[in-house]
Amino acid sequence: MNSVISVYNPATEEQIGEVPAYDLPDVNAAVERAGAAQRAWIRKPLAERRDALWAIADAVIAHSDELALLESTDVGKPLAAARQEVLGVAECFKYYAGTVDKILGDTIPVDGGVSMTFREPLGVVAVIAPWNFPLPIASWSIAPALASGNSVIVKPAALTPLSTVRFGEIVKELGVVGDALQVLTGSGARIGNALAEHPDVSKISFTGSTEVGRSIVQAASTTMKRVSLELGGKSASIVYNDVDLAKCLQAAPMSVFDNTGQDCCARSRFLVQRGIFDEFVEGFIETTRALKIGNPLDGKTNLGPLVSAAHRDTVSSFLENGLNVVTAGEAPDGPGFWMAPRIVIAPDPKSRVATDEIFGPIASVIPFDTEEEAIALANSSIYGLSGSIWTNDVGQALRTARALESGTLSVNSNSSIRIQTPYGGFKQSGIGRGLGQAAIEAYTELKTVFVRTEP
Repeated sequence: MNSVISVYNPATEEQIGEVPAYDLPDVNAAVERAGAAQRAWIRKPLAERRDALWAIADAVIAHSDELALLESTDVGKPLAAARQEVLGVAECFKYYAGTVDKILGDTIPVDGGVSMTFREPLGVVAVIAPWNFPLPIASWSIAPALASGNSVIVKPAALTPLSTVRFGEIVKELGVVGDALQVLTGSGARIGNALAEHPDVSKISFTGSTEVGRSIVQAASTTMKRVSLELGGKSASIVYNDVDLAKCLQAAPMSVFDNTGQDCCARSRFLVQRGIFDEFVEGFIETTRALKIGNPLDGKTNLGPLVSAAHRDTVSSFLENGLNVVTAGEAPDGPGFWMAPRIVIAPDPKSRVATDEIFGPIASVIPFDTEEEAIALANSSIYGLSGSIWTNDVGQALRTARALESGTLSVNSNSSIRIQTPYGGFKQSGIGRGLGQAAIEAYTELKTVFVRTEP
């Protein structure tokens, strides 16, 4: 009999559930089932596969309140945010339902005949999901992988598995994909590594820390399986003197403190041109203090707790002596892993708080003088996931965007994720692209077939 993993609500520290801690024999059995299911899934008519993904979307909407509550109590995020994220899961499945019959190849004229290209499914795909947006990020891999004709095994994070487990149950009850979708809970070190090494798993999609991503690559290399990685970030918002400062300040707090800073796209570095630096700092502190920190089930709450006591300790370790730190808000007393936002003013750009991914409610505000200096500061990071550029000068915006070593940028906005557009990072922020049509390419292999036409 399998042991179990206890799951706790980070806002109350109370146990809210438990899930099985599966082990290596369970992985082997799941992979075997997934292989057989994939062969059956790819033989189904296109319309049947399309309708199956649409049915999953409809089921997510029907169970959206239940899934959102699980996501909120599991992660500690505001329920209102969790509701929007769950509806985004449904939209993801709807989008990829529409791609099932649009996975196209090319015809290429060549001497002696014609060559055609096809996109073929990889086989069994393993999705190793993170704890900060458990079900939404898992869906970004599950939906395109199924649309491309693969089967999927999902391993949610041990800290926050409940919404993904329930999603798996809902899909199983639908009966539209069978064992082409399975959920395995358990230790990342054991289950995740076993999936990465398994010879019958064709691809790993991993979202998490850069450190763990390196270990996934090493494990996957033994079988040369395909890997997609969405890893860490230290995204910068570059704020130029000519910006509409009121709009920028209105958007700034949630660009870094949303999900209590537990977001790889968090704009945790604000690079602000010196002409407006003092005004920006004053306004940023004021707008951040207006955020409500508290009970995630309260509709007025903006920020919940951090996910665990251990993670709170890790985040707090960045607040080293000698930093100019302003606490912008008041965390609740009593149970829960609370932490009010901190704003670090003008730290050394090479200091740990300004270079390392914190994954918590700490933001640095760093002055710069010239466009070239801003670009150099932004690119000094080992990461390159996302970022924002705030300016009213279109030329300056495009010059900066082209010069930044980052995969997903926004101008006068903090938007990073859209289902329709590619998402991924430069440098140590990952390998490959998800979402949009790029995800279909990520879950298929390109095959070329030559047909001789000469007599």
